[in-house]
Order: sequence, then structure tokens, then C-alpha cells
Amino acid sequence: MAEKDLLKFLDDAQKYFAQQQDLFGETVYQNHVNQQSPVTAEPISPSANEPWMSSSSLTNLEEQICTCLKCPLGQTRTNFVFGTGNPNADLMFIGEAPGADEDAQGKPFVGRAGQLLTKIIEAVGMKREEVFICNILKCRPPNNRRPTAEEVELCTPYLNKQIALVKPKFIICLGLTAAQWLLQTTSSLGTLRGRFHDFQGIKLIVTYHPAALLRNPEWKKPTWEDMKMFKSSYDALKGA
Repeated sequence: MAEKDLLKFLDDAQKYFAQQQDLFGETVYQNHVNQQSPVTAEPISPSANEPWMSSSSLTNLEEQICTCLKCPLGQTRTNFVFGTGNPNADLMFIGEAPGADEDAQGKPFVGRAGQLLTKIIEAVGMKREEVFICNILKCRPPNNRRPTAEEVELCTPYLNKQIALVKPKFIICLGLTAAQWLLQTTSSLGTLRGRFHDFQGIKLIVTYHPAALLRNPEWKKPTWEDMKMFKSSYDALKGA
């Protein structure tokens, strides 16, 4: 095989495996058991005496947790990436973890994937400032690797507090990691998207992560269908 053919083969293989990872994931998240065991469980609860639990606003919560060192990611991060947007948003986007651009700027979804997310939001007639955007993890995993079960567990109470303070009427999970963890399921993205789920009384939609759309442009159409499904329900709620 010629060198250029080999390089093309390797590139195609890399794209294929990235696509499969976007659709089916590679990790089953669970608590207090071996990470490879196909078992799910409820996210762990923080100790009742942690000061941040009494936070009454997102600003206060961020001040309380931005120096978190509960897992090793606190030692390798450049910036703690709390989340941005409307503290009273009807719509909350939740992704997996910060990337390099987010780690550098301390804000979620500011790289190429973030720029695409902004366009998606604008396409349904909303502004980025109207929604709240965050990730499960608040610190970037080295080399953008997938979060470990322990990292996800430790950050989940922070996410739950964010949700409790924002009180969104809709949540859109960006990608499989966020969807599987919030819904406590091992189902594929294809199985989860295209319908509403219930998360603590909040309507939840699962769609593709913007980074996956950059790798697989053919997924933009089903993502648009997911966003139209959200907008229809949102407009009905608002009486539009």
C-alpha cells in the first residue's frame, strides 16, 4: 500500500471510530463499582455541610466552587469553566466537558463547536444570552479525553445545583455523555434523540454535540429536527 493510501486509510478509520464514539460512547458511567461494569446508579450526593449547597444565586455558587480540587483535574486546569448565560433561562444546554479554548477563556463553548452552537441557537430565533450553557465537568480533562466516572460523579452535584438555581423549563443534552449520565441510561444517542424525556419534571431533549457536527456534517439535519421539536414545544408553552 502506497504511503498516501495508508494515510488516507488511517484518516478514514479515525473518522469512523470518532463517529461511532459520538453515537455509542465508550464508557458506561456508574458509581462505586468498576468502570467497565454495565451497571448504572444514582449520582452521589455531596456532604450536607458543604457551604456551596446553600448558595442562593449562580454568582455565589461560582464563587464557592471555583477553587474546587476534589479531583486531579483541579491541578491541571487553566480556568474553572462554570457556565454562562441567563441565570433565569427557560433553556439550558449541557455538554460533556470544557475543551482547550474553554479552558483558556474560562467560558463554555467558545471554540469552533461553540460558534456552531451559537448559530444553532440563533436559528430557532433565540440569542445566546437568553439561554444558559454549561458542561457536566467544570475543568478540562487533559488532551480532551472522555471524563472518567469518578470525575463525572464529583461534578454532578455542582451541575444539579446549577439546574436547581436556573430552574429551566427545557434541557438540551449536547452529546451522548451528558445524555447518558443525566438520564442514567446506556442507550445510544440514536435511541435517545427525537423525543422528550423527563428530568426531575423538566423536558429534556438529546441531540448531537456541536463538535460531532463538525466531524459529521450530515448530522446537522437531524440536529435541526431536534431543535424544531424544542421550539414547537417552547412556543406552545409561551403561547406564541
